[in-house]
Amino acid sequence: QVQLAESGGGLVQAGGSLGLSCAASGSISGINNMGWYRQTPGKQRELVASIISGGGTNYADSVKGRFTISRDNAKNMVHLQMNSLKPEDTAIYYCRLLALGRIYWGQGTQVTVSS
Repeated sequence: QVQLAESGGGLVQAGGSLGLSCAASGSISGINNMGWYRQTPGKQRELVASIISGGGTNYADSVKGRFTISRDNAKNMVHLQMNSLKPEDTAIYYCRLLALGRIYWGQGTQVTVSS
């Protein structure tokens, strides 16, 4: 059983910064990809950023240059540093892990950016 525990998030003013962390625990092997998605009411969950085991990264165009994803393979953790936040970044952010063809999701953490 794999569990993802997210931390961070909260309320910040536009232009501010927040950091998210996600720790994976349980019977984990063959992690291919870890990342962050976000979702707002009435919309589909969308990719924010992802990172593969070799360190390659992928970002949504809307966050390029503002967000940075990093990974600690030894601790099975992934982090998302969010700078220059905008009100449109407001969403529930979910940690996602892909391992041996299976996808696991965290419970989500709220990020609210006030204007």
